[in-house]
Amino acid sequence: MEILGTTLRICVDDLEAAVAFYEGLTGTPALRFERGGVSVAAIGCFLLMSGPAAEIDVLRKVSATIAVKDVDEAHAALTRVGAKVIAGPVPTPAGRNLIALHPDGSVFEYVDRNVPA
Repeated sequence: MEILGTTLRICVDDLEAAVAFYEGLTGTPALRFERGGVSVAAIGCFLLMSGPAAEIDVLRKVSATIAVKDVDEAHAALTRVGAKVIAGPVPTPAGRNLIALHPDGSVFEYVDRNVPA
């Protein structure tokens, strides 16, 4: 499995204040979108999320997002070494993702940019 990078997931109460800080820190403008009632801002390697407590509580369980070349390869590699895929792979507007539980109890999201045709 080829890992292309990692995104740090940060749940915040005040998205606007957090966006201003991270845009200033990175010198990069935020890419904003909504997903499942959660407002999201991607800024460099940071993914800021804000929304209803029930949604944010679930999102906090995922330690980081790992970009991979291909989610299907990630799925095979993860299961081969003992991880449990607990969601996905599923298509998203930007590609595909899955959520995996590692044997040590860590939970990670794996994403690729392979957009469904």
